[in-house]
Amino acid sequence: MSNNSIELKIESGVAWISLNRPEVFNSFNREMAFLLQETLDNCENDINVRAIVITGNEKAFCAGQDLKEVTDPELNPGFRKILEEHYNPIIQKIRTIEKPIIAAVNGVAAGAGANIALACDIVVASEHASFIQAFSKIGLIPDSAGTFFLPRLIGFQKATALMMLGDKVNAEEALQIGMIYKIYPTSFFIDEVMNLAINLANMPTKALGLTKRLLNQSMTNNLEQQLALESDLQIEASSSNDYKEGVTAFVEKRKPEFKGN
Repeated sequence: MSNNSIELKIESGVAWISLNRPEVFNSFNREMAFLLQETLDNCENDINVRAIVITGNEKAFCAGQDLKEVTDPELNPGFRKILEEHYNPIIQKIRTIEKPIIAAVNGVAAGAGANIALACDIVVASEHASFIQAFSKIGLIPDSAGTFFLPRLIGFQKATALMMLGDKVNAEEALQIGMIYKIYPTSFFIDEVMNLAINLANMPTKALGLTKRLLNQSMTNNLEQQLALESDLQIEASSSNDYKEGVTAFVEKRKPEFKGN
């Protein structure tokens, strides 16, 4: 599938979603936001997709909102629509799709682009990637769940400083402060990301999806609630075909062949 601002390629159980407006550093306009939502929905419902990668074409991951759209009196949908119809649904889909989602940050990730990346399950970056909470530079506040995820990833104090000052964080610092999982060399970036995604796709993705649900709930649950949910979802996981295959393969001393159910 290729449709203007979003490209989708499915291979080896991995859906590779590329943001494709390189002339504006893959910044979002209304069409692109809706196309990404549609693509995520399709990936969620496609049984052949067991892991998802979101990346950007050419030099940038995503520069956030296309400011030409919001400054054009004819095109500007207004910030309420931009948040409630564009970015908030994207974040909700990323968090509720019970398949592993990797953000492959190949270049600059700014504003909403940075926060979409941080909402993904695993964030990896090329050595030339960077992250910036650019909102304060133009008198805005962080959105796209940045104020939810960033303090949880790196701590309240550091997140506050990055959001207020708008400092650019390079890949190495992002790794050191716990913002991302790994850095890959730029020359091998796509291959390394694909290897990671295929590895996830070949794992018991039913259990990975339940793990994601648990992590989501841990944001608001108390200890008692979380323990109860772990019990419920462990029962569900132990009823899966993947669990049966995993145990059988362990006993038979062979590599398991998981199907994601």
